[in-house]
Amino acid sequence: MITYDFDTPIDRTHTLSEKWERYAGRDIIPMWVADMDFAAAPPILEAMNRITAQQVLGYTRIPPELTEVAIERLRNRHQWEVPAEWIVWLPGLIPGISLTYMIASAQGDEVMTTVPVYGPFMKIPVATQRNLIKVPLTFTHNRWTLDFDAIEAAITPRTKLFILCNPYNPGGTVFTKAELEKLGTICAAHNITICSDEIHCDLLLDPAVQHTSIASISPEIAQQTITLLSPSKTFNIPGLGCSFAVIPNNDTRKKFTQLRDSLVPMISPYASQGALAAYRDGGEWHAQLLQYLRRNHDYLLEAINTLPGFVMHPHAATYLAWIDVRQSGIPDIDKAFENAGVGISEGKMFFDGAGFIRLNFGTQFSLLQEAVTRIKTHFG
Repeated sequence: MITYDFDTPIDRTHTLSEKWERYAGRDIIPMWVADMDFAAAPPILEAMNRITAQQVLGYTRIPPELTEVAIERLRNRHQWEVPAEWIVWLPGLIPGISLTYMIASAQGDEVMTTVPVYGPFMKIPVATQRNLIKVPLTFTHNRWTLDFDAIEAAITPRTKLFILCNPYNPGGTVFTKAELEKLGTICAAHNITICSDEIHCDLLLDPAVQHTSIASISPEIAQQTITLLSPSKTFNIPGLGCSFAVIPNNDTRKKFTQLRDSLVPMISPYASQGALAAYRDGGEWHAQLLQYLRRNHDYLLEAINTLPGFVMHPHAATYLAWIDVRQSGIPDIDKAFENAGVGISEGKMFFDGAGFIRLNFGTQFSLLQEAVTRIKTHFG
């Protein structure tokens, strides 16, 4: 039974929302960036009010309890025992990816990832003068997965880093333990560091699926892995900016921390207390959110697959639908959707994703219904 109110629309216009300002003044439902339209859990909002009541918003240390609840969460939800000293707190995921690039490779080295994928995976190598190696995913047994032969064939002596996204954005795949073990074995054989973005790990739509952190598979794989995690997507608090890295290797963690202290700002008191409230007190809200997202997913899945030339496969995780429109014959698909009154992310944003769109269904069911009505009216 869902007791939290995910149904009542929240007016985000005129709030400087990145998501909603994109189409300001136009009758377009924004369903692009990975930002849900739901109010944060009450314990998080209460924590924000307590910080405001302090009046002084100075530099603030990470509360020890936040590290404790993060460790407990990894133990109970992901069967991964993590000592406190492995955790390095960060003001966001992208700083963690950037620091990893800088400590695990040098200018001119190769960084490998699979495509299509979350845009910053591609942009950071260019900014840091690394050479990017892109390996396409393969579609097998109704899901996107890793092409191990292609990965091994693409490795050279200059390949120093593999960037993994699990659960996968876009596409919604949750990689199996066997798949992760195979990838970890390949990287270990070639002395390649793994940066594992697991920011969507608690947004599992398929109850039969279990998320596995690649670093939890073996001590050998753990020693070559930097895992990035955050409450931001799960609890819809991306604007706060609070993430953490789990780095088992002592030397790697020392380099990472030293560079963080030189380049990255401290975490705000709102961010750290919001993360603490989410992890410690947001369990029931999170459980009900997943019920709501599963209904949205199933409704969208059925609706999209009635449209000519549109194909959506079931997603194991995330609230980001990856929809194949290659057979629709529609040019300028993002503009076509805007003309229909729905704003989406065009597949090219994810590099080598031409012919696909990403649609955020993390919104009120009534708004999703309206978006589907517009899509069917325009493309049906």
